[in-house]
Amino acid sequence: MKSNIVLNKKFAISKIDDRLFGSFIEHLGRAVYGGIFEPGHETADEDGFRQDVLEMVKELQVPVVRYPGGNFVSAYNWEDSIGPVEERPVRLDLAWKSTEPNTVGLNEFAKWAKKADTEVMMAINLGTKGISDARNVVEYCNHPGGSYWSDLRKEHGYEEPHDFKLWCLGNEMDGPWQVGHKSAYEYGRLADEAAKAIKLFDPELELVVCGSSTNQMPTFPEWEREVLEECYDNVDYLSLHIYLKNPENDLETFLASPMGMDDFIDTVTKTCDYVKAKKRSKKTINLSFDEWNVWFHSDEQDQETYKKEPWQVGPPLLEDIYTFEDALVVGGMLNSLIRHSDRVKIGCLAQLVNVIAPIMTENDGTVWKQTIFYPFYYGSRYGRGTALNLQVESPSYDNKTYGSVPYIDATAVCNDEKDELTLFVINRNSKEEMDLEVSLDGFEGYRIVEHALMVHDDIKATNTKDNQNNVVPTEGSGLSVEGGVLKGKLAKLSWNCIRLSK
Repeated sequence: MKSNIVLNKKFAISKIDDRLFGSFIEHLGRAVYGGIFEPGHETADEDGFRQDVLEMVKELQVPVVRYPGGNFVSAYNWEDSIGPVEERPVRLDLAWKSTEPNTVGLNEFAKWAKKADTEVMMAINLGTKGISDARNVVEYCNHPGGSYWSDLRKEHGYEEPHDFKLWCLGNEMDGPWQVGHKSAYEYGRLADEAAKAIKLFDPELELVVCGSSTNQMPTFPEWEREVLEECYDNVDYLSLHIYLKNPENDLETFLASPMGMDDFIDTVTKTCDYVKAKKRSKKTINLSFDEWNVWFHSDEQDQETYKKEPWQVGPPLLEDIYTFEDALVVGGMLNSLIRHSDRVKIGCLAQLVNVIAPIMTENDGTVWKQTIFYPFYYGSRYGRGTALNLQVESPSYDNKTYGSVPYIDATAVCNDEKDELTLFVINRNSKEEMDLEVSLDGFEGYRIVEHALMVHDDIKATNTKDNQNNVVPTEGSGLSVEGGVLKGKLAKLSWNCIRLSK
């Protein structure tokens, strides 16, 4: 089989916002307690943060981390998380049937974010809370001083404002499972008034309004339309969430599932632009894909935990152990984000540590990289620049869910500052390798400097604490550049990061 890709430097989709490669930490499971924070651990620093985890986070070069939720935020009292730790109340978290000790709070997380070389994307409770709380938390975090909330922050030992630039107006408010669930009209009105108050404080702050929690919701995309008609003028981004699954062990459908992510983005984009046209607005709403990943492995285990041991602090929840096939799908999801970087400006891999995460820890023990760590690592490091519009000719297979599915899924990113071109290419064919030719128009003199290849004989292979390097990238071979054409063979069922430079 043979595939051809036409690539031209002049055919650009968009400059990629670095925040496309963000992530997410929620007060859920062992993401915080036993994840980033474990005071008794041998690597813990003076603030109780695990330095072995911090080093892996910094490897990923995550530019922004959404916090503190997620479903958790919809019943969260942010005031519980500030002030002397010994005086903070212990609360029950209804979203995840856990106990929240508030040992790690807003200020502690801001300190962790600095250590991780990342920015905080702060979420506001619009489930059980409202406009006053939104205004107050922004003042506490961002005002230099001379007001009640900013002076209180100073009393708590944080003289300088945190200066968070990006704020989420609630989480998944379309979902009946959400504490404080609202209709689209109710939420849209509340989001608009909260946004108005925040913008009066600082018009430069960027605000994300809740879109549908999944494209399978019965209210999708009517939810987006109705919410935006209420708050379009005062918000900057609309959120999208998606989790891909393979419960029926159908490899071909699972590998094709990022195509559903493409359709989701396209539908939401059109809905945003419909409201723009209806309002005769000059303003364009961009997208924040602030929850995305593969998630299904831990479902049964989580239900048992809820039944047998509810209300724990840091229980083992959503601890999916990822396979090689999961890494291929995560690579496809990253390709979808890059392909739509003209409208998707923010992305958050959900989540970062232990909870459906690329990084896993053992309490009082080791830390290791899951299979999905690697496509995200290469995407974050080498997917920054300008996304190029590719013309891909590939053989395909028929699928009952997604129709005609190309075997080759490819994106390319040009970084002029570094004179680099990076291709992310997946061969979905599980039976045959693929002959590939890529015309490199505008990249004369470029040669291959790295070919990172992920391939494995066992699609269910995983990395564990005792076998941490079972599924890792290796140096690929069989590709070369001749006369301005990249050519060679791609291994069957493989993920490839091909970097070229002068």
